[in-house]
Amino acid sequence: MNFDLSEEQEMFCSSVERFAAPIDVEARRRLRMSPEGYDRARWKNLADLGLIALSVSEQAGGMGGSSVDLALVAEAIGKANAPDPWLELGVLPARLLEKGGAPEHLEAVAAGEQIATLAWAERAQRYSLQAEGVKAEASGDGYRLSGEKTFVFGGAIADLFIVTAAFEGETACFVISKDADGLEVRPYRLADGSIAGEIRLTRTEAAARLDLGSEDISSIVSEVRLYAAAEIAGLGQRLLADTLEYVKEREQFGVAIGSFQALQHRLVEAYARIEQCRSMLYRAALADRSDAGAWERAAAGAKAFIGDNVDAVAREAVQMHGGMGITDELAIGHAMKRVMVLARLFGDTDTVLSEYAIAA
Repeated sequence: MNFDLSEEQEMFCSSVERFAAPIDVEARRRLRMSPEGYDRARWKNLADLGLIALSVSEQAGGMGGSSVDLALVAEAIGKANAPDPWLELGVLPARLLEKGGAPEHLEAVAAGEQIATLAWAERAQRYSLQAEGVKAEASGDGYRLSGEKTFVFGGAIADLFIVTAAFEGETACFVISKDADGLEVRPYRLADGSIAGEIRLTRTEAAARLDLGSEDISSIVSEVRLYAAAEIAGLGQRLLADTLEYVKEREQFGVAIGSFQALQHRLVEAYARIEQCRSMLYRAALADRSDAGAWERAAAGAKAFIGDNVDAVAREAVQMHGGMGITDELAIGHAMKRVMVLARLFGDTDTVLSEYAIAA
């Protein structure tokens, strides 16, 4: 099998590298500490590179990227330790809007003119995709929603909220504008410095209802799990590379600590973990998507395996750097915290492994 990248894949990876290159640790920290947790001008530049349109099919006006194409971009973003919420505020809402039949919103999101996010998590529901705390009711020709959601990525910057709600015994998706009456947003910071939010809806009118059922939502979530695993794998490569560079420079007893055999053994194990993660990632990305159950199982397995192994690599990186490794002064501190967030997106390791086992 030929594992060489195509010319187009090389182009997208190079675009990500060039786009992320100016962002050093200090610039990343300033960006995260801004009131919205991100910069709209930077988001527009990201969209102009076609990185959001890549997740949209050609029939819907996008670039029709494959699972491998998107996994490569996610991996490149992770390897660059970029602060861009491409996955949660780009790919995820674009896939929902396309599959849900909302071309007017999709066009603006793919072009970077509007930022959308998914509000699905509820208190005491763990990682269940079934909506219970938010109810929808028909109101004239439209719908009104009431209830609360938590862990809403980009809560402070989003223009559109795609909200899951219980309607007529099923989970449905509705689009709500940030300016809608009855919508309250309470932002808070996550471990990686990004801003999420809790939202409260009080008979809030929806701008549209998406034509999505539970199976559609579950399928898109599986895609996002795969790309989250890809970004985590990229972050693991960055963690290992930075640690290798550090142990060659840091000296104890007059020699570089990288010459200590005990550390060499641990670094070799970390290298083996990263190589296994990349193999697992592309095994899942290349899986046959015509069998939905098998593909979703492959994505779940990849996320559980990669999340667990890169977490172990991150802990080794922090230990070898000493106490400063966990701080925001070094790139590995930012990378480790991003791994922590992504590893819990749509299910932590135990949750995802349980689903993997059930699907067997």
